[in-house]
Amino acid sequence: MQPEAPHEASMLQPADFDDNDPRFFMQLALDEAKKCIPSQTAFSVGAVLVDNTVRPYKILATGFSRELEGNTHAEEVCFTKLMEETPLSGDEKEYTIYTTMEPCSERLSGKKPCVDRIIDFGRVSTVYVGCQEPSTFVTENTATSKLAERGIRYLLVDGMGSECRNVATKGHLGSPSGTDSK
Repeated sequence: MQPEAPHEASMLQPADFDDNDPRFFMQLALDEAKKCIPSQTAFSVGAVLVDNTVRPYKILATGFSRELEGNTHAEEVCFTKLMEETPLSGDEKEYTIYTTMEPCSERLSGKKPCVDRIIDFGRVSTVYVGCQEPSTFVTENTATSKLAERGIRYLLVDGMGSECRNVATKGHLGSPSGTDSK
Protein backbone atom coordinates (compact mmCIF):
# COMPACT_ATOMS: atom_id res chain seq x y z
CA MET A 1 0.00 0.00 0.00
CA GLN A 2 1.36 3.41 -0.98
CA PRO A 3 1.52 6.27 1.51
CA GLU A 4 -1.19 8.87 1.13
CA ALA A 5 -0.18 11.78 -1.09
CA PRO A 6 0.29 15.07 0.74
CA HIS A 7 -2.80 17.27 0.73
CA GLU A 8 -2.73 20.56 -1.10
CA ALA A 9 -4.00 23.48 0.94
CA SER A 10 -6.80 24.10 -1.55
CA MET A 11 -8.14 20.59 -0.85
CA LEU A 12 -8.18 21.10 2.91
CA GLN A 13 -10.83 22.85 4.92
CA PRO A 14 -10.33 25.43 7.70
CA ALA A 15 -11.23 22.69 10.21
CA ASP A 16 -7.95 20.98 9.24
CA PHE A 17 -5.96 24.05 10.30
CA ASP A 18 -3.62 23.82 13.29
CA ASP A 19 -3.80 27.00 15.39
CA ASN A 20 -0.03 26.93 15.80
CA ASP A 21 0.76 26.63 12.09
CA PRO A 22 -0.22 29.56 9.83
CA ARG A 23 1.04 27.83 6.68
CA PHE A 24 -2.42 26.50 5.75
CA PHE A 25 -3.89 29.97 5.18
CA MET A 26 -0.59 31.31 3.82
CA GLN A 27 -0.70 28.56 1.19
CA LEU A 28 -4.21 29.70 0.27
CA ALA A 29 -2.90 33.26 -0.04
CA LEU A 30 -0.07 31.98 -2.23
CA ASP A 31 -2.63 30.20 -4.43
CA GLU A 32 -4.36 33.59 -4.81
CA ALA A 33 -1.08 35.32 -5.70
CA LYS A 34 -0.49 32.79 -8.47
CA LYS A 35 -3.67 34.07 -10.17
CA CYS A 36 -2.07 37.50 -10.78
CA ILE A 37 -1.23 38.57 -14.30
CA PRO A 38 2.54 39.14 -14.27
CA SER A 39 3.68 42.75 -14.19
CA GLN A 40 7.10 44.36 -14.47
CA THR A 41 5.90 47.34 -12.43
CA ALA A 42 4.03 45.68 -9.55
CA PHE A 43 4.21 42.74 -7.19
CA SER A 44 1.88 39.74 -7.42
CA VAL A 45 0.44 39.30 -3.94
CA GLY A 46 -2.34 37.16 -2.50
CA ALA A 47 -4.30 37.61 0.73
CA VAL A 48 -6.84 35.72 2.83
CA LEU A 49 -8.96 37.41 5.52
CA VAL A 50 -10.03 35.00 8.27
CA ASP A 51 -12.41 35.16 11.24
CA ASN A 52 -10.42 33.24 13.82
CA THR A 53 -12.94 33.82 16.61
CA VAL A 54 -15.09 30.91 15.40
CA ARG A 55 -14.31 27.20 15.04
CA PRO A 56 -13.74 26.09 12.44
CA TYR A 57 -12.09 29.28 11.27
CA LYS A 58 -14.10 31.10 8.61
CA ILE A 59 -12.57 32.50 5.44
CA LEU A 60 -14.22 35.89 4.99
CA ALA A 61 -12.57 36.93 1.72
CA THR A 62 -9.67 36.23 -0.59
CA GLY A 63 -7.94 38.49 -3.05
CA PHE A 64 -4.99 39.00 -5.32
CA SER A 65 -3.24 42.01 -6.83
CA ARG A 66 -5.09 43.64 -9.72
CA GLU A 67 -8.07 41.31 -9.29
CA LEU A 68 -10.49 44.24 -9.27
CA GLU A 69 -10.49 47.40 -11.39
CA GLY A 70 -8.25 50.28 -10.43
CA ASN A 71 -4.81 48.80 -9.68
CA THR A 72 -6.04 47.07 -6.53
CA HIS A 73 -3.79 45.33 -4.03
CA ALA A 74 -4.63 41.94 -2.49
CA GLU A 75 -5.54 43.26 0.98
CA GLU A 76 -7.70 45.99 -0.56
CA VAL A 77 -9.53 43.33 -2.61
CA CYS A 78 -10.27 41.30 0.54
CA PHE A 79 -11.80 44.29 2.33
CA THR A 80 -13.75 45.39 -0.76
CA LYS A 81 -15.21 41.92 -1.32
CA LEU A 82 -16.11 41.50 2.35
CA MET A 83 -17.89 44.85 2.53
CA GLU A 84 -19.80 44.18 -0.69
CA GLU A 85 -20.89 40.69 0.35
CA THR A 86 -21.37 41.06 4.10
CA PRO A 87 -21.71 44.51 5.66
CA LEU A 88 -20.19 44.29 9.13
CA SER A 89 -22.36 44.43 12.19
CA GLY A 90 -21.43 46.28 15.36
CA ASP A 91 -19.70 43.27 16.91
CA GLU A 92 -16.07 43.57 17.93
CA LYS A 93 -14.66 40.47 16.23
CA GLU A 94 -10.96 40.32 15.58
CA TYR A 95 -9.77 39.00 12.25
CA THR A 96 -6.47 37.77 10.90
CA ILE A 97 -5.11 38.54 7.46
CA TYR A 98 -2.59 36.34 5.70
CA THR A 99 -0.69 38.13 2.95
CA THR A 100 2.13 36.74 0.84
CA MET A 101 4.07 40.01 1.11
CA GLU A 102 4.12 42.51 3.92
CA PRO A 103 1.46 45.19 3.43
CA CYS A 104 2.70 48.21 1.50
CA SER A 105 3.26 51.40 3.47
CA GLU A 106 3.50 53.65 0.43
CA ARG A 107 1.93 53.47 -3.02
CA LEU A 108 3.52 55.23 -5.95
CA SER A 109 0.03 55.51 -7.49
CA GLY A 110 -1.06 57.74 -4.62
CA LYS A 111 -3.72 55.26 -3.50
CA LYS A 112 -4.10 54.39 0.18
CA PRO A 113 -1.40 51.95 1.36
CA CYS A 114 -2.49 48.50 2.50
CA VAL A 115 -1.10 48.94 6.01
CA ASP A 116 -3.39 51.96 6.43
CA ARG A 117 -6.34 49.96 5.08
CA ILE A 118 -5.65 47.23 7.65
CA ILE A 119 -5.43 49.75 10.48
CA ASP A 120 -8.52 51.69 9.37
CA PHE A 121 -10.55 48.49 8.96
CA GLY A 122 -10.27 48.25 12.74
CA ARG A 123 -10.82 44.53 13.12
CA VAL A 124 -7.50 42.97 12.19
CA SER A 125 -5.51 41.88 15.24
CA THR A 126 -2.85 39.83 13.45
CA VAL A 127 -1.08 40.06 10.09
CA TYR A 128 0.77 36.96 8.89
CA VAL A 129 3.31 37.74 6.16
CA GLY A 130 4.98 35.36 3.70
CA CYS A 131 7.92 37.65 2.84
CA GLN A 132 9.06 41.20 3.38
CA GLU A 133 8.64 43.74 0.60
CA PRO A 134 11.81 44.13 -1.48
CA SER A 135 12.97 47.70 -2.05
CA THR A 136 12.17 47.42 -5.78
CA PHE A 137 9.59 50.24 -5.84
CA VAL A 138 9.65 51.75 -2.34
CA THR A 139 12.92 52.03 -0.46
CA GLU A 140 11.68 51.43 3.08
CA ASN A 141 8.46 49.72 4.09
CA THR A 142 7.27 50.96 7.50
CA ALA A 143 4.33 48.54 7.90
CA THR A 144 5.93 46.67 10.79
CA SER A 145 6.28 49.76 12.98
CA LYS A 146 2.87 51.17 11.99
CA LEU A 147 1.13 47.93 12.92
CA ALA A 148 3.07 47.63 16.19
CA GLU A 149 2.08 51.20 17.14
CA ARG A 150 -1.58 50.13 16.83
CA GLY A 151 -1.12 46.87 18.76
CA ILE A 152 -1.55 44.70 15.66
CA ARG A 153 0.69 41.64 15.63
CA TYR A 154 2.98 41.19 12.60
CA LEU A 155 4.29 37.64 12.15
CA LEU A 156 6.56 36.37 9.40
CA VAL A 157 5.64 32.79 8.42
CA ASP A 158 8.68 30.51 8.53
CA GLY A 159 9.62 28.52 5.47
CA MET A 160 7.50 30.35 2.87
CA GLY A 161 9.57 33.44 2.11
CA SER A 162 11.36 32.17 -0.97
CA GLU A 163 8.23 30.90 -2.73
CA CYS A 164 6.23 34.01 -1.80
CA ARG A 165 9.03 36.26 -3.11
CA ASN A 166 9.33 34.27 -6.37
CA VAL A 167 5.60 34.51 -7.03
CA ALA A 168 5.54 38.20 -6.03
CA THR A 169 8.21 39.09 -8.57
CA LYS A 170 6.91 37.05 -11.50
CA GLY A 171 7.14 39.23 -14.57
CA HIS A 172 10.00 41.33 -13.17
CA LEU A 173 13.09 41.35 -15.36
CA GLY A 174 15.91 39.39 -13.80
CA SER A 175 13.66 37.55 -11.33
CA PRO A 176 13.60 33.73 -11.17
CA SER A 177 10.11 33.88 -12.66
CA GLY A 178 10.74 36.96 -14.83
CA THR A 179 10.10 37.41 -18.51
CA ASP A 180 13.73 38.12 -19.28
CA SER A 181 14.56 36.15 -22.42
CA LYS A 182 18.35 36.29 -22.04
